[in-house]
Parts: sequence; structure tokens; C-alpha cells
Amino acid sequence: MFERFTKDARGVVQAAVEHAERTGAPSVDAEHMLLALLDREGSRAWFAFTSLGVTAERKESIREAVAEARRRAGLSRSEADALAGLGIDVAEIVARVEAVHGIGAMSGDRRDKSWWSGRRSFGRSAKQILETSLRTAVAHGDRHIGDEHILLALTARPGIPAEILADRGVTYESLIRVLFGGGGEAKAG
Repeated sequence: MFERFTKDARGVVQAAVEHAERTGAPSVDAEHMLLALLDREGSRAWFAFTSLGVTAERKESIREAVAEARRRAGLSRSEADALAGLGIDVAEIVARVEAVHGIGAMSGDRRDKSWWSGRRSFGRSAKQILETSLRTAVAHGDRHIGDEHILLALTARPGIPAEILADRGVTYESLIRVLFGGGGEAKAG
């Protein structure tokens, strides 16, 4: 599959690995791929973000939302809301854990990297995004997988990246309009 990746898509994957390494995450996740896409300039994904009004300030708010979700142990806002409906206050749990163990204690990141030797593995969510990006490219008749397909995959699959992007007007449907000029009936996922 990786032989079909464009230079920009490969750059996203590499940058996602670097984001995971910087935070000490045990694996590359979909959130790291989103962060890597935010760093791109001059690519199709960058064009899509720009066309949908994702400015530097909005990109920063996306980064902050990803960090906040990681603090909640990877729970999306909708999952935290569902737990609140059951009487479980996720914010209170996070605050208590962080009071004892420090900020970011529930993120799953490991600051001590001495345990790690070799490359970061890709977590289930990142693998699903890569698979969905392939399906998206095929569904649109593209012979390559570009960073725009990775962005589309992030919006096509439920999870933190899709929720954060949708809150800022970046949805699968809006991306289809910007990237393919409308009609994209084929939704990969």
C-alpha cells in the first residue's frame, strides 16, 4: 500500500511518527496523523483546510482540542458526555488523577523513553485511517494515496479527530465539495 503514497502522504506518516515520539506515546494514533496534517503546507490537505477557513488560529485550537482529549485518556467529548449522563464526571476524574500523578497522567504517553528501542508501531486507529485512506482513493478513482485521502479518512471514521474537525466545519462532505467539486457519493469507511 505504501508504494501508492504520494510524497505528501509519506510526509504525513513520518510526521505522525515524530509527533508520537515527541510525546512519548507508545504507538502512532489517528490523533498524531491529524497533528501531522496540520503541519503541512502547499499540499492538497493544506488547500482543503485553507478553503474551509482553517486558519493558523483554528489549527492551534485543533491542537489544543487533541491535547485535551489525550488528557481525558482518549475519550471524545461525546463519550465524556455519555458518561456524564450516567453520573460519571470525566473532568473530575481527570482532575483527581492529575492531582496525584501529574498533568497528562491519563494520556497514556510515556515520558521515559528508555524502554523503547526501535520504531513506533501504529495503533489500531492509525491503521484504520491508513486503510480508509486507501478505500477513499479507490472510491474516487485515484491511483495514488495523497494527504487529502488521509484527511478524508480522519473525517470518515468516528473518533476524536472527526469530532474535533467537525466542530470546526471540516466534515467528510465539506472536504468532498472542496477536493472533488461536489457529488462524492462514495463514502469509504
